Amino acid sequence: MRYIIIGAGAVGATVGGRLARAGKEVVLVARGAHAEALRADGLRLTTADGTHVHRLPVVTGPAEPGPLRRDDVLLLAVKTQHTIDALDTWGDAEVAGGGTAAQRLPVFCLQNGVESERLALRRFARVYGVCVWLPSTFLRPGVVSALCAPLTGILHVGRAAGGSDALAGRVAADLEAAAFEAPVVDDVMRWKYAKLIGNLGNAIQATAGPEPHPAKGALLGRATREAEEVFAAAGIDYASREEQAKARDGKVDQPPGVRGGSSWQSLARGTGSIEADYLNGEISLLGRLHGVPTPVNDVLRHAANIFARKGLPPGAMSIEDLTALADEAAARASTD
Repeated sequence: MRYIIIGAGAVGATVGGRLARAGKEVVLVARGAHAEALRADGLRLTTADGTHVHRLPVVTGPAEPGPLRRDDVLLLAVKTQHTIDALDTWGDAEVAGGGTAAQRLPVFCLQNGVESERLALRRFARVYGVCVWLPSTFLRPGVVSALCAPLTGILHVGRAAGGSDALAGRVAADLEAAAFEAPVVDDVMRWKYAKLIGNLGNAIQATAGPEPHPAKGALLGRATREAEEVFAAAGIDYASREEQAKARDGKVDQPPGVRGGSSWQSLARGTGSIEADYLNGEISLLGRLHGVPTPVNDVLRHAANIFARKGLPPGAMSIEDLTALADEAAARASTD
C-alpha cells in the first residue's frame, strides 16, 4: 500500500514520517512555504527517539503523482474547515484501471471533531474514522515535533459507519509498526465524540493562552458540562474518561514544556482560520437541534473565530475577560 497524506501538518507529517521510517511508501500533500521546505530540505521530524530528516515525495494536488494507484490509501489530516475542498479535489482524481478516488479508494479521517466522516461519506464509498491522540507541534515550514513516549500516539481505527474490516486491520498493523498504538474498533465514532469533549478547551488555549490557570479549568468544565448535556439529549454514546485514561495509561507520556494545541498553533502560524466551528460549534449545533442552551461553547467558538479572522496573536485575551463574556451569554440564555 502507498499512503497519501493529505495535509502534512502536525498530525499528517508525524504519521507520514513515522510510516516512512517503518519502510512504508508515503507521499506528502502540502501547500505554500511548507511544501517548498519539504521539497528543498525534507521533513524534519523530532520524536522522543531523536530528530530524523525524511526526504519524501511532496505534491500539492492529485495531478502531480499522475493517476492514483489501486493500492493507495488516503489519510486525510487537514483541519475540518478545509475538508470539503480536499475531498472534492481528491475525490474526482482518476485511479489507474478506471474510476475515481471517491469510487475506488479508502479515505481515513485523522481529524478532530466528528464532521469530516459525515462529509466524506457523502462523497467517498469507503470511509474510516481515526480517533487521534497525538500531541504534536507544527510552527515552522518543514519542521514538526511529536515528543510523546514510549509511543508517539494512539490512533483508534474503524469504519465511519460502524464496524471494522480487513483494511482497517492492515492499516492499523502498519501504524503499530510505526510507533503508534492503533486499536481496531467497531465504534470509532464513540471514541471521536469523547475526544471532541477533550478538544473543547482548544479555543480557551487559543484565545487566553495555554498556561494552566484555575479559571481556565473552570471555564472548560462549564463547556464540558454543556457537551455532556447535549450528548445525553441527542442520545450520543461516547467513551468514558476511565476508558480513555486506561487506553493511554503509560503509553503516551508528554514531556513538560510542550506548547499549545492545534488551535493555538493555527493562530501562531497566522493561517487565518481555526477549527472552532467543528469543535465548540458541534456542541452549539447539537444544542440547537435538541433544545439545550450552550452559551459557553457559543462564546468560545465566536471568540476563536474572531482571533483567526483578525490575525490576533494567541493568548491575547485574559481569561477573566473570556469568562465574563461566557457569564453574560449564560445570563441571557437563562432569561430567553
